[in-house]
Amino acid sequence: MYTYPQAKINLGLYVVERRPDGYHNLQTAFYPVPLTDTLQVVPSKTASWSLQTVGTPVEGRAEDNLVVRVYLQMREEFHLPPVDIYLDKHIPCGAGLGGGSSDAAEMMKRLNELFRLHLSDDALEQRLAMFGADCPFFVRRRPVLAEGIGDVFSPLTVSLKGWTIALVKPPVHVSTREAYADVSPRSPHVPLHEALRHPVEQWRRLVFNDFEPSVFARHPEIAAVKDTLYDMGAQFALMTGSGATVFALFKHRIEELPRVFADCFTYQSLLREF
Repeated sequence: MYTYPQAKINLGLYVVERRPDGYHNLQTAFYPVPLTDTLQVVPSKTASWSLQTVGTPVEGRAEDNLVVRVYLQMREEFHLPPVDIYLDKHIPCGAGLGGGSSDAAEMMKRLNELFRLHLSDDALEQRLAMFGADCPFFVRRRPVLAEGIGDVFSPLTVSLKGWTIALVKPPVHVSTREAYADVSPRSPHVPLHEALRHPVEQWRRLVFNDFEPSVFARHPEIAAVKDTLYDMGAQFALMTGSGATVFALFKHRIEELPRVFADCFTYQSLLREF
């Protein structure tokens, strides 16, 4: 059985304050998009687990991959047998799209089904929190306002159904550590959940990503992507997470997207209900 870990975007991202523990309190909105990886988990005929990845290259040891880390934790808790894991990566890594976190969530959901663990969504979310602040979002994949360090969720009524989303990631790497080091915490003039109640056409003057100024200064090619998307007719464009992907919302499909951004990862899709 194949399952499809799904990407997300950040509809706005505010770094509100630095915490005593060194982390930062955030205000952001997670929204699912149809770009997916493909995951298959099957009982192994061998004495140990295995991971096979294809598609977008995944760096690092297999033991450090989030899908393996989830399996090892669940194996210890529930005494699971060995499994073979096949992961076809389409979501770019380190792109602000939550690909690794989504893979982790889908892995836990699949183990729950495969071995009939009967864990509720709440139980899955609780376990996933140890693997990353945004991991629990991918259990239900519904828009949420995320606060705290990005791990305190509340329902968000926003729908982009009918809009065409374009994703563009230039071939650069953004260090999350550097992005945080250069950002100045602030409280937004308009709380994010209020700004997102306005029509998308008004978001350009209401919804922001606090990482953009510092990231754009270090990587002007990302700023150029955003400017070009607006030149192509986007109603709203914003960097997601700490980069390097920029998403844009259009009223129609942009056929020239792959040509204009020939050296970048690109993706576009008509958004439907979740």
